[in-house]
This record gives sequence, structure tokens and C-alpha cells, in this order.
Amino acid sequence: MTVRVKLITALSLILVTAFISLSLFNYNESRKKIREDIVNSSLPLTRDNIYSEIQTVLMRPLFVSSLMASDTFLMDWASDGERDLGKIKRYLKEIQDRYGFFSSFFVSAKTGKYYYSGGVLKTVSKQNEHDVWYYDFLRSGEQHDLDVDSNEAADNILTVFINHRLVNESGELLGVTGVGLKMGDVSRLLKLFSEKYGKTIFLVDGNGLVQVHHKVGLIEQINLRHMPGHAKIATQVLNTSSEPSTYEFEFNGDRIFLTARYIPELEWILIVEQNETILLDAARHNLVRTIIVGGLATLFIVILSILVVNHFQLRLEKQAETDELTGLGNRRSFERYFESTVVASTKANRPLSIILLDIDGFKLVNDICGHLEGDRILKQISGIVSSSVRGGDFCSRWGGDEFLLLVDGGIDIAFDIAQRIRKGVANAAEDNFILNESGLEITVSCGVAQYSGEDTLDTLIARADKAMYESKTQGKDMVVKG
Repeated sequence: MTVRVKLITALSLILVTAFISLSLFNYNESRKKIREDIVNSSLPLTRDNIYSEIQTVLMRPLFVSSLMASDTFLMDWASDGERDLGKIKRYLKEIQDRYGFFSSFFVSAKTGKYYYSGGVLKTVSKQNEHDVWYYDFLRSGEQHDLDVDSNEAADNILTVFINHRLVNESGELLGVTGVGLKMGDVSRLLKLFSEKYGKTIFLVDGNGLVQVHHKVGLIEQINLRHMPGHAKIATQVLNTSSEPSTYEFEFNGDRIFLTARYIPELEWILIVEQNETILLDAARHNLVRTIIVGGLATLFIVILSILVVNHFQLRLEKQAETDELTGLGNRRSFERYFESTVVASTKANRPLSIILLDIDGFKLVNDICGHLEGDRILKQISGIVSSSVRGGDFCSRWGGDEFLLLVDGGIDIAFDIAQRIRKGVANAAEDNFILNESGLEITVSCGVAQYSGEDTLDTLIARADKAMYESKTQGKDMVVKG
């Protein structure tokens, strides 16, 4: 694995790890905050608000039923032998209309007659299961209570009855009076509360029997002790006294928080539940969105990093393998190219040759004309060298005023290329290469050698170098085979 790949891999891992860790940390913190908010703020506040609203709704009929129980007209009418049916009908009808109740009633202790706004409904009897509530209430000794039952006076619609004792000044029981709320209206109210606060709300009696629920089918049909998930905490919930309490339990993989408050006026328990999983859905969706957006951002950063790293690495590689002055390959790049080309040429059985080129008298140019002029001449000659070779050949500045070329072909081809370069330098425009002021003339001497299977780069260069010096010995501006 290259350093570049290691760097990009490390960067990617750091970014991904940091991002995912931060996202999970934020999610867990959100989860903790949501849980604390449910237990310490949201659930208790909702419970108390609903408690107040339920008191407003149910305490009104309780108050009206207590007024009926202290109404002198009703006492006098019951004590006077229950004469004039029209009076009690008008009275009960007026109670319904004035306060908007579903029903109003009076049951006489003396005659057992059940009066409602339409007249006499029936005579209560211990043998009638619909009348059990009446006898249970009398035996309880309570001044008032609430009872959920079907309303025989109104097509057996499920009704919340608020019952109150009617006694005269001497304490004699005259009967039971009260009003009724349509359970559907109460259930709809709880449903509105549930939707408003995003929680499940219902009422149970002291035994755990559901008395009010937005799902009417559960009323007086299911007990808290038998509700899935509630069984383990039911006893604790039903023992709730004046102080509200909060519990939690697992159901179908969800964590449910439950708070309970006793309503002494009704002798029922208000239960408010919050499903933590539902609240966490928003946090989970936010986590997913964050991971997706962060993943795309991370991918963009990684791609950008790859492009930047590649760009600068290519520049560095080019700088590391290119002669800064001439733009040709340097010694390092020639050595690498030579090694790979020898392997390929050996497999293909193709000959290779090199040209070692040296500028004649270049030291005098630097000494007399200065290094700037020397650099200009090096650039000009490198241009002639580059334009004289073929596509498969490789040019490099070997050092100082020496150039080394790798030629794809035998020694004769290398000789011809060297001659082309020599002549190109000799025939160059006077403005570039004949220094009139100093009288110096620029030429090159070349030595060529062909690679043999026995050669190393050093031995091959040594033969070319020997040929090049032979060229200089013979008068310069020549090409000699080595």
C-alpha cells in the first residue's frame, strides 16, 4: 500500500469515525434529554393539566347533582307523595337543558320509581341487573359516586352517571338523584386530550377497571391488572394516593412511561402514558438524516482530498524526476525508466542503445559569459535534443552539461539520432549559439553504445563515456560508437 493510499485511508477512517461517533453521541444525549423531559417535565405537566380539565368537565355535573340533592323543590315533591308527575318531568328537563347534560333522574326510596325527563322509566328492583348500582350505592353509605352504565332511558347508550343521595332535614333518605354524561362525549374528550398531548389517557376505578377511555369498547371490559405490560406495576398504580407517581415498563419492545394521579372527588385514578419510542422516532430520523448528509459531506471531503493529494503528489513526482532547468528527465527518472525498459526489451528481444552527449567547452561559457548565458544554452540544446528523438526514446540531463538518451533500437539508430542532434546544434542560429563577443563556438560530442544482456547501466554508460571522450580527442563535434 502506497503512502498516498495510506494517507487517504487514514483520513477517511478519521472522518467517518469522528462523524459517526459524534452523531451517536448526540443521539444518546437527545435520548437522555427526552427521557428526563418525559419523567420530570412533560408527563407530570400533562397529567396535571388533564387532571384540571377532567375536574372541570366531571366536577360540574358532580356540583349540579349536589345542588339537586339539596334542592328544596325536589325534597318537598318527594316528601309530598310524589304527586303531579308533570312537575318532576319539567324539573328534570330544565336541569338537562340548563346545563347541557345527556340525562337527569330521580329514584324514589319510598316507591322505587325511576323518574326522568320523559316521566317514569320503571320501578327499580333488586332482581334487575340494571338496578344493582342503586342498591350498591345505598349500601356504600357514600354521599355521591360515579357509575358507568347503559342508559335505559336513551337507547341503552353508555353513560357516566353522577349519583347523589337526597335526604330531608331530619336525615331521612328520600332517594337518589343526579345527572348523566354520554360516555361517547367523555371518550371524545379524552381522545382530544390524547391527540393534543400525544399521549394515552384513561381513567380506572380503585379496582383497576377501566371507567373512561377513548376506545369505548374497553370501558368496564378490561382491568389494568390484565392489560398487556401493565400487570407488573398495576398494584403500585392502584395504590396511588394523594401524591402522583411515575412508573415505566416494557411492552412489545417499546419503553412506556406511566404517571398516575388519584382524583378523590371521583375516586378514580387518572393514568397518562407516553411511549418513549414514538418520541425517539424524530431523534432516530434526525440521526439517519445526519448520517446521510454527513456521509455525503465526508465522501465529498475524501474525494476532494484524493484530488488534492494526487495533484500535489504528481507535481512532487514530476519535480523529483524532472530537471528543473531543462524540463527533461533527471538521473533518477532515467535509472527507473532504464530498468523497466530493459525488462520489456529483453522479453520482446528488442535492442536498446544509449547516447551520452557533452557540450564542448561549456566551462568556458560559464566562466566568460556567466551562468545565466550558460543556462540559456542548456535550455536551447535540450530543446534540440527533444525535437531530434522519437516517441519511444527517453531524454535526460545526466548532470552539468551532459545529456543521456535511451534509444529504442540498435547502435546504428542511436548513431543517426546523435548525428541529428550534433548537426542541429552546429546548424543552430548564430544568435543562440555563436558567441561573437567571446569568440566561443558551441558544439557537442557524442558517444553511443548498444546494450548487451551482460550490461548494467554503469557498464553501458562507461562504454558510451569512453566513446564520447574519444570524440573529444579526435577534435570534438563528432559522434563515436563505443
